Amino acid sequence: MIAAPPAGPVRTSPEVAEALAAGRAVVALESTLLAHGLPAPQNRAAADELEAAVRAHGAVPATVAVLDGVPKVGLSAAELDRVCGDDLVKLSVRDLGVAVGLGRDGATTVAATAALARIAGVELFATGGLGGVHRGARDTWDVSADLAGLAATAVLVVCSGVKSILDVAATLEVLETESVPVLGYGTDSFPGFYRRDSGHAVPWRVDSPAEVAAVWRAHRSLGGVAGAVLAQPVPAADELDAALHDRLLAEGLMLLAERGITGKDVTPALLEHFHAGSGGASLHTNLALVKANVVLAAQVAVALAS
Repeated sequence: MIAAPPAGPVRTSPEVAEALAAGRAVVALESTLLAHGLPAPQNRAAADELEAAVRAHGAVPATVAVLDGVPKVGLSAAELDRVCGDDLVKLSVRDLGVAVGLGRDGATTVAATAALARIAGVELFATGGLGGVHRGARDTWDVSADLAGLAATAVLVVCSGVKSILDVAATLEVLETESVPVLGYGTDSFPGFYRRDSGHAVPWRVDSPAEVAAVWRAHRSLGGVAGAVLAQPVPAADELDAALHDRLLAEGLMLLAERGITGKDVTPALLEHFHAGSGGASLHTNLALVKANVVLAAQVAVALAS
């Protein structure tokens, strides 16, 4: 019999609550990817595909969002419909209390998803790309809250590095300053989202879910309060062509400057430019890397649960 979700500020679905109570593997999934990162109707299909991939590898999926002012970890099919169909606002950590207090709907970013997942007791989180330091941040101070969120939230985030639109070197420096471990899965290079190699090295390499689980357990047992980054390159067969990538990136950066796009509007604008300019190739790459990360997260979650 499935137990009722516990009362509290964050509501877990019956399936997630039962899994947590039994010590089974659970993987958190963000909703911003669905609401703002993928176009309809691909986003709704992706929601089902990603949750199915988690289950196929022995873990329970817990997609995170705020609906009617209630933070939810684990969504029903009808709630996934709302996330993929309604015009949800983008919520980072600073926005959570506002959205809850005003009874609003919102899709959670990496930082907000990690925060709500941790409150619910979920330590594994899979996503596409991590936010970071934006180019020109010396003048704009535009740094994703994902980095500060990771520094303060003990959640292991499986991703494909950071998008090439960011200042990768500065992002890695901030993660080092904040004592966030960065692991490369099966690679010595830090991934660049659409591209397998951002041109920067990872501090540490791991090659199996068991190694990842051992590192995470040790990090937590030694008093590590920060989260950790497990960076997995996009599958080689799905990597975006280098010349196409570089052209779209240059065009996208010019587009941002011409239109004066800044802050949280940068990533959606560039993703849309990549999708339109690549004839859908970037969308294929995006979905492929997210699915690969979800599978890896499920495998690590199972290793941790065992």
